[in-house]
Amino acid sequence: MLSFFRSVSKSKIGTWIMAAILVAILAGFAMSDISNFGSGTLGFGMGSSTLAEAGDQKISEREMADAMQRRLQQARQENPTADYASIVGDFDRVLGALIDQAALLAFADKYGFHLSKPLVDAEIAQIPQTRGLNGKFSEQAYQGFLAQQRLTDAQVREIVAGGLLQRMMLTPLVANPHVPVGVATPYASMLLEAREGEVAAVPIDAFKSGLKATDAQLQAYYTANRNRYMVPEQRVVRIAAIGPEQVAGVGPTDQEIAAFYSANQATYAAKEMRSIGQAVVPDQATAAQIAARAKGGASLAAAAAPAGNNAAVTSLDDQTRAAYASVAGDKVAAAVFAAASGGVVGPVQSDFGWIVAKVEDIKSTGGKTLDQARAEIAAKLVADKRKQAIEDLVDKVQTAVDEGSNFLEATGAAKLPVTTTPLITAQGTSRSDAAYRAPAELAPAITAGFEIAPNDPPEIVTMPNDQGYALVSPAQVVPAAPAPLASIRDRVAADWVTAEATSKAKAAASAIAAKTASGTPLAEAVKASSAPLPAVRPLAARRIQIATATGVVPPPLRTLFTLVQGKSRMIADPEGRGFFVVKVTKVVPGNALLQPALIGRMQNELREAVTQDYAAELMTAVRAEMKARRNESAIAAEKRRLASSGG
Repeated sequence: MLSFFRSVSKSKIGTWIMAAILVAILAGFAMSDISNFGSGTLGFGMGSSTLAEAGDQKISEREMADAMQRRLQQARQENPTADYASIVGDFDRVLGALIDQAALLAFADKYGFHLSKPLVDAEIAQIPQTRGLNGKFSEQAYQGFLAQQRLTDAQVREIVAGGLLQRMMLTPLVANPHVPVGVATPYASMLLEAREGEVAAVPIDAFKSGLKATDAQLQAYYTANRNRYMVPEQRVVRIAAIGPEQVAGVGPTDQEIAAFYSANQATYAAKEMRSIGQAVVPDQATAAQIAARAKGGASLAAAAAPAGNNAAVTSLDDQTRAAYASVAGDKVAAAVFAAASGGVVGPVQSDFGWIVAKVEDIKSTGGKTLDQARAEIAAKLVADKRKQAIEDLVDKVQTAVDEGSNFLEATGAAKLPVTTTPLITAQGTSRSDAAYRAPAELAPAITAGFEIAPNDPPEIVTMPNDQGYALVSPAQVVPAAPAPLASIRDRVAADWVTAEATSKAKAAASAIAAKTASGTPLAEAVKASSAPLPAVRPLAARRIQIATATGVVPPPLRTLFTLVQGKSRMIADPEGRGFFVVKVTKVVPGNALLQPALIGRMQNELREAVTQDYAAELMTAVRAEMKARRNESAIAAEKRRLASSGG
């Protein structure tokens, strides 16, 4: 409601002084509106690279450039094409925030208000981008955050310190400011003010009857408003596909399939698996005795029994050579997998003792013959060879273009099929055929076709969804220009009628407003216009209805509360339908003393405004105390540099 009486800053100081301001500043240098209160001095005594200073704190061109770079990053999250020229309007607010930060730091240093390192560390740890996957502060995440924001640790600490000082110095000042009842009561009474009035509508349609432009008038109107009838650039685009269809005949030979099979025996050969019994003892002599008994026909367990607890006997079933090598080592595995079924191997020394092993069983699993694997191999080779064939074809076409071939020469040499669009816009639609729309899969090619200059060589673009590539070139370019009058005559005629009717309606509304201002009743002034206008309608409302409205307030009703009693005003309909003449006939002052609850609500709203004012006043005092100065010539130069630079 208070916004009805005064313009309130979009940002709220209640948010500005909270810890979250740290993240906001770091993420994008979002500044509150109270940040821009520079002293406006010329900056005598400052270096040419210093934009401003406060106490012993200086703001250099480098710091400002870094801040604007972070602002550009933030802008590009909403508009990827944003550049410095598009954000140069934020320059003063960003600089104002830096000046405030510098002034606070200098003020705190001068009066011994020091912030401890653990306190700053704790605030940094609250920034979400500095936390790892476990939700806690991570040095790696912090370094990534610094790189992303193009900040050093020292810069972050300075920004965080500034935020902490804002919170600690401003919170006590702005928390729960007192707004007396006597201050809030007049505002609350204004909300209860009631008004009555009248409104006369002067619609454009009331003046269209009988209007018809001559050829000369139509031509003159068309000439004066040519930009309203611009037809966007149109092109005929030629597209030559280089994809799966062009290499459909490519495939592997039987020899290539056989060669692939032979080269990949590890994939297609059967896997030998062995069940192995082994005994491990600490010395070679004991191992030799176990091996002798096992080779004599005893089972491995029986052969190892005399060694008692010195022998570790295990059985390992269905072991591949690699699996067994991971248990016994490569030396033992090589010997065991070289032995026949039932054979005893050892003793062989390993990293953990002497091993005697016996091959209990041998079996083969898996594996495919060439015939069994043929279809699988053929499918893989087809995919690989066709992919390579497409790449070779692309290289051939690109080479031809690089050597000076035009579109027709390059596509002819490569025997590529060509698709030619009708004359279309960049959106793929045809003005001459409303039913035509370029196929969606050709969208990248159409886009490229509108980006290539008419005299530039054709370009190869990558197509989506594994379609391959396409060679693209514009065949015809029709620059953007006004549509011929003959093709849009009816539209121009309708626009002329609307323009003429608007002029007549405005003149009629102005005449009604003038008569009403001189004392003629609004209804009589409308009647005297001799136009077929609607009857005058009454208006009545309280100001609080306007202040608390959730939707769009009708312009006549809003105007009712901008005039003194007896006065009138002509306003345009924002939707372009005509004009209104509004007159205030009665004003009944409100009395908030009869509604004390409304006074309380107004106190709360005024408290927010007072909070902002207190904070702004303190920052003004801090800047004055620290003799904050701006180097206007350096600031202007830096602003020009940014505005003229690219993104």
